[in-house]
Amino acid sequence: MASTYTNDLRLELIAVGEGAGSAPNDWGSKTNVNLTQIASAFGPGTENLSSDADVTLTLTDGTADAMKALYLKVTSGVNLTAPRVITIAPNTIAKLWFIENATAGGQSIVISQGSGGNVTVTNSSVKVVYSDGAGSGAAVVDALVDLDLSGTTTADTLSTTNFTLGGTAVSSTGAELNILDGVTSTTSELNILDGVTATTAELNYLDIATLGLTAASKSVTADANGVVTLDNGFSEEYSAVTSSSAAVSLNLQTANNFSHDLTENTTISFTNPAASGKASFATLKIIQGSTARTITWNSSIKWAADTAPTLSTANDAVDIFTFYTIDGGTNYYGIVAGQVMS
Repeated sequence: MASTYTNDLRLELIAVGEGAGSAPNDWGSKTNVNLTQIASAFGPGTENLSSDADVTLTLTDGTADAMKALYLKVTSGVNLTAPRVITIAPNTIAKLWFIENATAGGQSIVISQGSGGNVTVTNSSVKVVYSDGAGSGAAVVDALVDLDLSGTTTADTLSTTNFTLGGTAVSSTGAELNILDGVTSTTSELNILDGVTATTAELNYLDIATLGLTAASKSVTADANGVVTLDNGFSEEYSAVTSSSAAVSLNLQTANNFSHDLTENTTISFTNPAASGKASFATLKIIQGSTARTITWNSSIKWAADTAPTLSTANDAVDIFTFYTIDGGTNYYGIVAGQVMS
């Protein structure tokens, strides 16, 4: 009976009755060859692609060859100009490999066996693959594609193009993640960000060079003493208000600077000042009409010597007043800034 060969390392299975002769066909010699192949299968091997083309690499029967090695390094004597397919033969081989793509030219290699799936190994990388040896429909499978790293895993270098945490794909680059290097926030502090929908540009508003110093397109902060320094001046909201039913209400939440063209005798009051203990300021520009109109000031407004000012009466005359409160609007202190300023 003739010998047969295994479908992993193509070791010779000596048939019953064989090996009764002398070396190299005796049972002991053939067994030593098998043991040598088994030993070499746990080491590295190198296959060199001599041309820029697809190739079939065959595990030979009963003799040592690089394809039987656990760690297979694939090199090339020429620069590859496109991804090249390496077909494992025979298609009944069921085996595990660590395959390194060390070919020249920067191209990938595609490990195949039959009409089933194949595995692409990018240049200068290593993949763990196994061939299922299913004949014409044989497939090569990435052995680590669904690797479970639950528990504690330590690695000096982790390289991947598809990284998932808790079922969510991580799209950040390494450089973006490195921004967190040195962060001392606790879990509860980081959880404050849970649900934040701000964009990168919006979060960058918080990237401030000096606390307390304003900068273009950045958030306003105070320094360690609670002081805010306005680097390029500041502007305030301005509101032109009209009277309704002979009354004007100046809303201090919408603006601090107001103007009003007199079209009727009017009562002026304020709403929404800062809470008691905080200061609210307002400036009011009054423009007299073609017919002289008067203003009745709300009783909460206090004037010097307890006497309200008399408005300018000329057409288009401008009077300017400022107001100040620190008790939540119980009292507003009015000051005449200028009159007849047309």
